[in-house]
Amino acid sequence: MSEEEAHANLAVPAFRTEKVAKTQTQNGHGTVWRFGGADKAAKAATVTLRGVIYMLFDNCSKDVKKTILPLGHGDPSVYPCFRTCIEAEDAVVNVLRSGKSNSYCPGAGILPARRAVADYLNRDLPNKLTPDDIFLTAGCNQGIELVFESLARPNANILLPRPGFPHYDARAVYSGLEIRKFDLLPDREWEIDLEGVEAVADENTVAIVVINPNNPCGNVYSHDHLHKVAETARKLGIMVITDEVYDQTIFGDNPFVPMAKFASIVPVLTLGGISKGWVVPGWKIGWIALNDPEGVFESTKVVQSIKQSLDITPDPSTIIQAALPEILEKVDKNFFAKKNKILKHNVDLVCDRLKDIPCVVCPKKPESCTYLLTKLELSLLDDIKDDIDFCVKLAREENLVFLPGEALGLKNWMRITIGVEAHMLEDALERLKGFCTRHTKKTVTETESPSSV
Repeated sequence: MSEEEAHANLAVPAFRTEKVAKTQTQNGHGTVWRFGGADKAAKAATVTLRGVIYMLFDNCSKDVKKTILPLGHGDPSVYPCFRTCIEAEDAVVNVLRSGKSNSYCPGAGILPARRAVADYLNRDLPNKLTPDDIFLTAGCNQGIELVFESLARPNANILLPRPGFPHYDARAVYSGLEIRKFDLLPDREWEIDLEGVEAVADENTVAIVVINPNNPCGNVYSHDHLHKVAETARKLGIMVITDEVYDQTIFGDNPFVPMAKFASIVPVLTLGGISKGWVVPGWKIGWIALNDPEGVFESTKVVQSIKQSLDITPDPSTIIQAALPEILEKVDKNFFAKKNKILKHNVDLVCDRLKDIPCVVCPKKPESCTYLLTKLELSLLDDIKDDIDFCVKLAREENLVFLPGEALGLKNWMRITIGVEAHMLEDALERLKGFCTRHTKKTVTETESPSSV
């Protein structure tokens, strides 16, 4: 398989040429057609990653004579070194061949799968979940969509991290939730600015989103910090929505602490799935877990709203649901260790090579996820206005695609995907070094002519 074929599901072709619309009128007055496309998604689509990635791919060129390196977004599953474990594959094959899971399923998910998720999460929780606390979704992203739709009401606002995962912004806009941002602090290992959280919240705030392990920063929050987050949320009277989809993708020293450990302080709604840990994003199976020993979600009708939303949305595949208990229970832990070792090696490789590229700095080596955030020292470069300009010119000159930080809410930063094969990172860093060398500002000594000395 060629490198282009391997990336075929990542790099999209240019959009087809739009047809020229013909003017059609009825008796010379107005259009004959009474329908038209809705614009509800137009604003939401402007804050998605796909638009930025597609734009950068469009700036790549065949004239560069280099293969396109797609390191702007992450899908490790396309690379052989990140293939999922045999236990997960066997679980799906066995269910498929049994012929027993070709039917529709309940909106909340089939009972054995919900029980398996509860058991999986209960390993680390003082307040145990039951299957009734679990709702299965078509991936973690659908979980975001369902929760935001369930919380949306007139004038409601939600607190989102900066930098963050743009799908939260897009779905908040689509659902009509006002977005208020709080900062993650790079000089404090990307901890949440809790004073900033209190400053932006008001009586219409409904929830705070916490991503842990953090995408895109790659940090893992401590027990003490999460406890403070819970206390702050309780003080404000809001729930915590915690995205823990990377809980099996940790390669640093900080242990993972589930936010639900603090459910006795504040109600916690956990989003998770197997896409990242098992490296199977295409299987589209995730969950919503309600960690609420005091019954707040029930009394506020959040549970009712989620159930009603599930009744009008597509279900995740019944085959994958039926395979989920075996996937969660029988996976060999060596699979996670091997995968995370590769990611740690890639992080070390990139950080080592960046030492020779002064204009691209990684202030905090990631401990989780599949990304590495870097800060651009633009004062060292000529003819580069900002992070988008940097990434566009990098794509044009090197066929190398990184994600500009502005897409994540962090201007003049850049995100590098590490969930790829090591040789791709080596190639990418060589191209990046060459690009930065060409655009580095010349010193006075270098620009002086011999006659002027």
